Amino acid sequence: MGRGRLRIYLGAAPGVGKTYAMLSEGHRRVERGGDCVVGFVEHHGRARTEVVLNGLEQVPRKQLAYRGASFTEMDVDAVLARRPAVALVDELAHTNVPGSRNAKRWQDVEELLRAGIDVVSTVNIQHLESLGDVVESITGVRQRETVPDEVVRRADQIELVDMSPQALRRRMAHGNIYRPDKVDAALSNYFRPGNLTALRELALLWVADRVDEYLQEYRGEHGIRSTWQARERIVVGLTGGPEGRTLIRRASRMAAKASGSEVLAVYIARSDGLTSASPKELAVQRTLVEDLGGTFHHVIGDNIPESLLEFARGVNATQVVLGSSRRKAWQYVLGPGVGATVARDSGPDLDVHIVTHEEVARGRGLPVTRSTARLGRSRIVAGWLVGVVLPALLCVLLTHITANPGLANEMLLFLALTVAAALVGGLWPALASAAFGSLLLNYFFAPPVHRFTISDPRNIMAIAVFFGVAVSVASVVDLAARRTHQAARLRAESEILSFLAGSVLRGETALDALLERVRETFAMESVALLERAGDVEPWTRAGSVGPNPAARPEDADVDMPIGDHMALALSGRVLPAEDRRVLGAFAAQAAVVLDRQRLVGEAEEARRLAEGNRIRTALLAAVSHDLRTPLASIKASVSSLRSDDVEWSEEDRAELLEGIEDGADRLDHLVGNLLDMSRLQTGTVTPLIREIDLDEVVPMALGGVPEDSVLLDVPESLPMVAVDPGLLERSVANVVENAVKYSPRGQPVLVAASFLGDRVEVRVVDRGPGVPDEAKDRIFAPFQRYGDAPRGTGVGLGLAVARGFAEAMDGTLAAEDTPGGGLTMVLTLRAATRDAPAGDGTARYAAGTGPGPGGVDRVGRPEHSAGAPGVPSGPDGASGASGASGADGTPGAAPVGAAPSAARAGQTPAPAPKGAGDHSERQKAGPQ
Repeated sequence: MGRGRLRIYLGAAPGVGKTYAMLSEGHRRVERGGDCVVGFVEHHGRARTEVVLNGLEQVPRKQLAYRGASFTEMDVDAVLARRPAVALVDELAHTNVPGSRNAKRWQDVEELLRAGIDVVSTVNIQHLESLGDVVESITGVRQRETVPDEVVRRADQIELVDMSPQALRRRMAHGNIYRPDKVDAALSNYFRPGNLTALRELALLWVADRVDEYLQEYRGEHGIRSTWQARERIVVGLTGGPEGRTLIRRASRMAAKASGSEVLAVYIARSDGLTSASPKELAVQRTLVEDLGGTFHHVIGDNIPESLLEFARGVNATQVVLGSSRRKAWQYVLGPGVGATVARDSGPDLDVHIVTHEEVARGRGLPVTRSTARLGRSRIVAGWLVGVVLPALLCVLLTHITANPGLANEMLLFLALTVAAALVGGLWPALASAAFGSLLLNYFFAPPVHRFTISDPRNIMAIAVFFGVAVSVASVVDLAARRTHQAARLRAESEILSFLAGSVLRGETALDALLERVRETFAMESVALLERAGDVEPWTRAGSVGPNPAARPEDADVDMPIGDHMALALSGRVLPAEDRRVLGAFAAQAAVVLDRQRLVGEAEEARRLAEGNRIRTALLAAVSHDLRTPLASIKASVSSLRSDDVEWSEEDRAELLEGIEDGADRLDHLVGNLLDMSRLQTGTVTPLIREIDLDEVVPMALGGVPEDSVLLDVPESLPMVAVDPGLLERSVANVVENAVKYSPRGQPVLVAASFLGDRVEVRVVDRGPGVPDEAKDRIFAPFQRYGDAPRGTGVGLGLAVARGFAEAMDGTLAAEDTPGGGLTMVLTLRAATRDAPAGDGTARYAAGTGPGPGGVDRVGRPEHSAGAPGVPSGPDGASGASGASGADGTPGAAPVGAAPSAARAGQTPAPAPKGAGDHSERQKAGPQ
């Protein structure tokens, strides 16, 4: 019995139509005579899904009791006993109720597949385990129900169910996904256009990668070596020369013209390890290609054109980018070159681009250092002793022994001394040893002895071969020693330059740390960065490390000029010339760091001065207009009351006194905001954080607005927040007053609270004219009022103070568009604990109010796996916010105009009827 086949419908978000597509596939199979049953499908009250579910055989579900409530899960045994050809199983990432056969539904599906039953299932992209962190960073919701990526990747077929964010939001607004009372909150939270677009891109890219895996597997199974141009893949051949940067940028521009293109840079290294490539340049090019979104590959191969083409065909590349040869004209007699060979052997389906650059025909050269190994005086002397003195001693020894070892053995002994001379002292002592040894062999050991003549021609050849072998061996040994030294040196240089490049990328700006690195790298006693204003001005230290740093470049052991008026001075020892190249890189970086520090300081000073000047100007304007207006009103009322010429009635006197009181209140409010802004500007706001319930603070903040202007919805089940109550009250009051000011008459402002993960949100929703996106940040600046503010009073500090207080409490305040028109202020606060109360989550399991995110269906089943993000991982709802939040992340947040679940401003929220936001009633209904 073979394994069943798995087909998965993958969606980017709840509501795109995965379940509908799965059921439609079931109907198609039944119409073709197939044996297809529904193992488990939940329609969540969606009318179209319920209609398409009719007509399909459904396997009875298994009833399970948990914490006093009854739940249903897929009956795996019943499906196995029924043994259909195809089973439809919805919500692959679902977590089963404790006591079920398996913990996760995908494990149930594995049992069906092992039994030979084909399965069609659904899953959302946010439930893939590897994307949990990415989805949380996008949406702010941590997915507690996940399925391993490997389970989905093993599927025989994956079909993407796609829908544009605009179309999905229209479906949501029409009530086709969630209950009407959840639509506004869902559209404002999880189903924002940016969230949906990012999730859609994740789904498209994940499916595209899976399709590419299918294609690679198929090509490998069928031995296909030709290029299939399903996606543009551009291979850039690098030599390690400076032209590589030009080639990478050119390939990146080519890839940008075709969506989904890839850039793969490859360097072919010879297997013997000897290369003319510069490690420093290769490191730079690797960083460049990765910054441009490509990948870098290092391949070993002795035949560069063949290896390059093999790599290109292996990755199914469509184009190859090479640079014009750097060889001079006479070097073409050695062969046609890599570019011409690759173009000739590429075939008809692999395009080769030869790109010109500045290094064309300048000669390949060797980017590595060509200096001989720095052996030191002692090793050179030792080399000459081994090459000259030891052969003489060996000659004395051989001439005084009785046994004659023979000319061949004597030559091997002298050859060993020549090799030793090359290892110790380098090439020239070895050459001298070879010549001296040849003369000694000729004079003392080749007949006739003690004469520089040789009677036997064979001995002439033997000594000539000895000399040639000795010279060759000495050259090879010396070359290997120099290559080893060069490799070690280049490795050290590449590590140093890599550190410098990394410090630039990381934005490190500590000058002392850089100078200390210079001192450690070159083993110096002190390092100083010197500068002067002009050619005749004295030198000053911009920075220094170590004892007794040099005060002038002339006083240092090593000085590295940086421009005309700056130098890096090192004291301790004299550096060889080859070290100055790396020192130059350090010096340039030190100058950049110094300039950056000064620019940052100047920019901060300029910003501070400009901010202070703007605040002073705005304050003068406020004093001259906004403060004088209530003062003038108070002055006029007081003068009228004190006038003896007019006999005021009681009503008139009361009206004048009311005007005085209103003017004093306005002055108190303006002065209070000015003082608060001053505290924020000077950094003297010190919040006293403590844990408190929102319903203890928010109603108190609404005392300054008319009673009929605000609807309040703060659920009792919210977690406590860690805030300063005074700062929170002032922040909420300013935001609400601003919303009431711009809200149309007869349209009350909604103040709703919800929680999402470890954050609690207070949303102030108005139906006013709204604010364009480009002005949403500007309205939080001090002394700013959007537009002419015809009904506005004050100096434009309310929102600035509110945001400042929110940030002082580790919170945020941001502006969003209200669905249907208006502006929503979102105040996000830190919850006192990450664990959400279980009451709200368990209550929703037993409420039975209908399907929706975080709610229950008609049979009391939790909807935590319907694809709605943020749902609990278990049926008890103990995992926290998801039981109450669902996809929109707003537990109990009533939409605008939902009067049954809101209370008047300044009053205690009155309990609403069941099913209309009464959290206390829902909590009582839940299992304890």
